[in-house]
Amino acid sequence: MADDRIEAYASALLAIARSEEHSHEVEDELFEFARAVEENDELRSTLSDKHLPAARRQQIVEELLGGKALDATVGLVSMIVAAGRARDLPAIVDALVSLRAEGEGKQVAEVRSAIELDDEQQERLARALSEATGKDVEVKVVVDPSVLGGLIAQVGDTVIDGSVRHRLDQLREKFASRN
Repeated sequence: MADDRIEAYASALLAIARSEEHSHEVEDELFEFARAVEENDELRSTLSDKHLPAARRQQIVEELLGGKALDATVGLVSMIVAAGRARDLPAIVDALVSLRAEGEGKQVAEVRSAIELDDEQQERLARALSEATGKDVEVKVVVDPSVLGGLIAQVGDTVIDGSVRHRLDQLREKFASRN
């Protein structure tokens, strides 16, 4: 049942986002905010706190996103938070992204990188992942300093770990097995 609700919210958000002039930008902003909620326990707890009035939780969203995101993005996040679904926001947005990509015959690759990737880098990466997986791939980048360098890409159930951290772990294992 929870999955049905997530899908229903995702479908509704997608319909609203598509009606916006800058629908792709709205989707990207939703994706970035969902990752922030996912990675920040304090933010997730605050936005999910049933003891805080919905208006106060919405005010927090306004303070965080106001002037930094499109009004449509702020409104959609505020709606989800007011409905008491802040904890589900990452799953809702992931479902939204997947629904839109599937509608375009694509798969989404979530790529973790220590640094922001420019448009050209993202396009090259999308081409490389498309060749590697045999699928038409769209890249969503998450800046994650713990990656140190390189990239970690996930396309569906396939994970391609080209991070410096992964390589260092492999070297540690190799040296540990020699002793």
